[in-house]
Amino acid sequence: MVSNVNAAIVGFGNAGRIFHTPLIRAASGLNLHTIVSSRPADVLAAVPGVRVVPDLETALSDPEIDLVVIATPNAMHAPQALAALRAGKHVVVDKPFCLNLDEAESLMVEAKSSGRLLSVFHNRRWDADFLTVQRLITDDKLGEITRLVSRFDRFRPKLRDRWREQDVPGAGLWFDLGPHLVDQMLCLFGKPVSLMADMARQRDGSVVDDYFNVTLKYERLRVTVSASVLTPAAGPRFEVHGTKGTFVKYGLDPQEDALKAGGDPTDPSFGIDGHEGSYWPVIIDDHVGMNESVMSERGRHLSFYEAIAAALMDDAPNPVLPEEAYEVMRILELGQLSAHEGTEVHL
Repeated sequence: MVSNVNAAIVGFGNAGRIFHTPLIRAASGLNLHTIVSSRPADVLAAVPGVRVVPDLETALSDPEIDLVVIATPNAMHAPQALAALRAGKHVVVDKPFCLNLDEAESLMVEAKSSGRLLSVFHNRRWDADFLTVQRLITDDKLGEITRLVSRFDRFRPKLRDRWREQDVPGAGLWFDLGPHLVDQMLCLFGKPVSLMADMARQRDGSVVDDYFNVTLKYERLRVTVSASVLTPAAGPRFEVHGTKGTFVKYGLDPQEDALKAGGDPTDPSFGIDGHEGSYWPVIIDDHVGMNESVMSERGRHLSFYEAIAAALMDDAPNPVLPEEAYEVMRILELGQLSAHEGTEVHL
């Protein structure tokens, strides 16, 4: 355990700049000590006064750094996290955990042997809409859940010059948004019995998947997670159907846009979702089900880093266990296999 946690972020692309930097700076018990980037001017323009070093090795050799946050392209997650663990640092890896199960297992083994914390940034466990769905299910408002649809649709018809849209390992929409949606479903329902996946390249010139629709099959429950970048009029973010009622929620969690706009994660209004959900109770006998508005829980991605600080300072639980992230990777791998072969894959 440490009394104060000095953190280094490796990479200052969208993940490092939009998510990790403001959340680490806002989290009690964490200090943003260093950012590893080859573009120091860009970093200092956004985070004046922060220490910037040009490579990972420099950060790993610094005894003042306790925690290393890997926010680089997906193919670099495993080798950089492994180097950090071997250097005696605690590690947070942005999602996805890595590229495959072999890499995930090697990181888990190293973390255990080195006695260091290893966690994965599945921040959308703290989305407002997901927390609301989780509350309704826990409180048995909907009864036994029979069908859930989770969509993450956007409209980005033009290709962009970024690694996620290039033909490189770990690129594509399934490895970008899939980890979020899959992790949320595993949190709610555990591991499915089987899955069936469909993935496609729909935009002109696309070399990676920019659409997916994956069905997770449980004994009776059916869950569909899907995402598209060619949906001008997005459907509901969540549809949750149960034996007592249905919950429908439109609109995406507001935290990403708020962080992009420079919002303060500690502001009491941060993470409040203005899009109310709707709940329709089932009609039973003479009881008439009425449409009720459901206020969203407050979203709070900051909770992840507050929990990381507590784990390192007070021996509190790791907010996202590597074993949990391993199961997400398993679904990602099997989803690719199912889509490639056009068959249902049993776990």
